[in-house]
Amino acid sequence: MAEKINFTQNAIEKLPLPKTGRTYYADAKTPGLVLAVWDSGVKAFELYKRIAGRPTRLKIGRYPQVTVEQARKEIARLSGQIAQGKNPAESRRKARAETTVGELFALYLNGHAKPHKRTWQGDQDQFDRYLVPWTARKLSQIRKADVAALHAKVGKDNGPYAANRLLAMLSAMFNYASGLGYESPNPAKGVKKFKEQSRDRFLRADEIQSFFAALGHEETPQIWQDFFALSLLTGARRSNVLAMKWADLELKRGLWKIPESESKNKEPLLCILPPQAVEILQRRHADQTEPGEYVFPSWGESGHVTEPKKAWKQILHRAKIKDLRIHDLRRTLGSWQAATGASLSIIGRSLGHKNVATTAVYARLDLDPVRASVNTAADAILAAANGMKTLPAPAKPGESPKKSKAKSPTPKKSRKKT
Repeated sequence: MAEKINFTQNAIEKLPLPKTGRTYYADAKTPGLVLAVWDSGVKAFELYKRIAGRPTRLKIGRYPQVTVEQARKEIARLSGQIAQGKNPAESRRKARAETTVGELFALYLNGHAKPHKRTWQGDQDQFDRYLVPWTARKLSQIRKADVAALHAKVGKDNGPYAANRLLAMLSAMFNYASGLGYESPNPAKGVKKFKEQSRDRFLRADEIQSFFAALGHEETPQIWQDFFALSLLTGARRSNVLAMKWADLELKRGLWKIPESESKNKEPLLCILPPQAVEILQRRHADQTEPGEYVFPSWGESGHVTEPKKAWKQILHRAKIKDLRIHDLRRTLGSWQAATGASLSIIGRSLGHKNVATTAVYARLDLDPVRASVNTAADAILAAANGMKTLPAPAKPGESPKKSKAKSPTPKKSRKKT
């Protein structure tokens, strides 16, 4: 039985240390409040009560970091819960066992993102960049206000697009947790997204030369020279080019069949390969002693290269080009198609766009005009890279294109710059 004393600062300071182990003292003023004194000199407040018929101890905190008055208030709070039939000890056990944000992300990444998203690496990048400080936080500790504050900070530091993508991933993570039995509300729900403006950025005629000069720089690895050139000449999405497989290519016909498992629209996509792209691929195939599955192989888990951002940053720095994203290469091909006279239906078909207004047209469209449009645009891009000044600046899709009086460059000139 613990000795009862009136807990005061003076009384606690004068308590003797036990020779070994610990000794307990009970507060004469507050039932259930005890003080454990160790032979090491450590003193700590605890709650000691019968809960559901069983003697239970709960740690309150060390003295003097926790004062007597603070300990008494906490005992009163916990006693109130017990009077209502709650078990604070059980609540603490559940809290200790509760999933953390880091654990949820691992479940989400392996159980949902990797099996269903081609862009799962982007989710990993977002977690590494923005959510590491939340790794050890329990899910119940993440409030809507926390998400809103993080969204605002990322928007200020990294822009509205990055902030909105992070918000979407957080919402998806907590929805996934709900499917696993997590009952608390999704803290990302209701956080207002930033307004986004559609981008119309592409490589302009006055940027093409410097871009290709930087692309062909001796310090740019060949694998990235080829990757960015193919991204530009095919207009394909970055993830598709990164994961391009030899088995999906028909170089003699100049075709690339992107399977539905790799297509954003979940439908097979037939991509035109202009002669310059075929030439790059033929060279890469010849250079690989034993060509594997991927055009851009890597020793990583995916089997192919996954992150071109560092190389892209270096290329833009050498070219002195600002505010250009890798995805803008895709938009560049479409813009130059428009500049060389292609219709929106042709452009949409070549880029694999899917929308209600053009679906019927796509269904009836054969590949010949699409191929002609892609080839003409590729020639025009490389003509500009070779210094020809008579081509018009590319128009945005939807604008009336200006007729070009320039002739297409010869295949020989095109190959030099590719």
